[in-house]
Amino acid sequence: MSGRDLFCQPRRVRRGAALTLVFASVLVAGAATGALPGPDRKSSPDAARPAVPLSHHEDVAEAARQAMADGKSPMEAAEHAVSRSGDRWGAVYSQGDYEEFEQALDGRYTGVGLWARRERDGRVEVTRVRPGSPAAAAGIRKGDRLRSVDARKVDGLPVTEVVALLRGDATDAPAGTTVTLGLQRGTRAWHETVRRASLSTDSVTVHRLAGGVTVLRVDAFTRGSGDAVRTAVRQAPADAGVILDLRGNSGGLVSEAVTAASAFLDGGLVATYDVEGDQRALHADPGGDTTRPLVALVDGGTMSAAELVTGALQDRGRAVVVGSRTFGKGSVQMPSRLPGGSVAELTVGHYRTPSGREVDGRGITPDLEVGQGDRQALERAETVLSGLGDAD
Repeated sequence: MSGRDLFCQPRRVRRGAALTLVFASVLVAGAATGALPGPDRKSSPDAARPAVPLSHHEDVAEAARQAMADGKSPMEAAEHAVSRSGDRWGAVYSQGDYEEFEQALDGRYTGVGLWARRERDGRVEVTRVRPGSPAAAAGIRKGDRLRSVDARKVDGLPVTEVVALLRGDATDAPAGTTVTLGLQRGTRAWHETVRRASLSTDSVTVHRLAGGVTVLRVDAFTRGSGDAVRTAVRQAPADAGVILDLRGNSGGLVSEAVTAASAFLDGGLVATYDVEGDQRALHADPGGDTTRPLVALVDGGTMSAAELVTGALQDRGRAVVVGSRTFGKGSVQMPSRLPGGSVAELTVGHYRTPSGREVDGRGITPDLEVGQGDRQALERAETVLSGLGDAD
């Protein structure tokens, strides 16, 4: 995992009586450090009926119940039961994590507003700073090295732990509390104390290149991102193509991903998935732009819901996919509330692209592979796009 942007992504449990299906994403690129990014979650119209055998969930719940009866931690017992099960993507989360996570789904989070990654040598480097954030006000820049958080050295730590330190998870630190960062820029080393704040995210950004090409960058599929993509496509110059930049997209709400795919499709299949053998399907809305030249730009941090979109556009011949192989997260998790208030999220199935390709553990291979450099990949995408325009 070294050299990639990492984050820890909890996923939220049901709302009301309707169970929520999750195409979960964990430990991968592109997430805001200090934020809890959104899960790959879809409220299914079939979710209210008990379609999923819950034997695995019941085993974990029973472990939690027994721990409570014995005066032990139900969450720790549930975590132990999940680890014994061999469920690679199964996890247990506290009630507090889920409450904060709901804010992240709405594009709100508490943090300092910086993105980071762990390099191969174990160092943690700032990869992006949110404008107007506490980190930006403190003068922190892309490329700065993060050496410590509140006097704890972070070299070699999993970035998930760095995130927890920045957020103040151990003390449930709210917005307004301070955190002291040890930083280095070249030969200069210094400490900066910043105040955590409630921040909002802009998951979709739009800019235009020479010739009118529209670049739509989607960092995560949070609420409203699908409509933002559709609006941007409608407002793009009629005679120019679109680059859909999904590099580092950590996933998000599956319903938003399907809406985003619908911007380029006129109905039809986006993906299929199974829940304990019960086959289901996701379909695009009709009326999308099916003629505009389109390139999807991906990398090793493109995962889960973002892979779902990429696979649909590639399989249906709607986009040329440029970049490097995607992460390969295509399993379906279902959450359930445990005794004591924590939530277990356990794997119940997998999704496939319209042609039936499995994504989990395999990823999606681009039509044209290029290196990881931002500029190189974008330039190659522009070249491919111009060729598509000429072909039309």
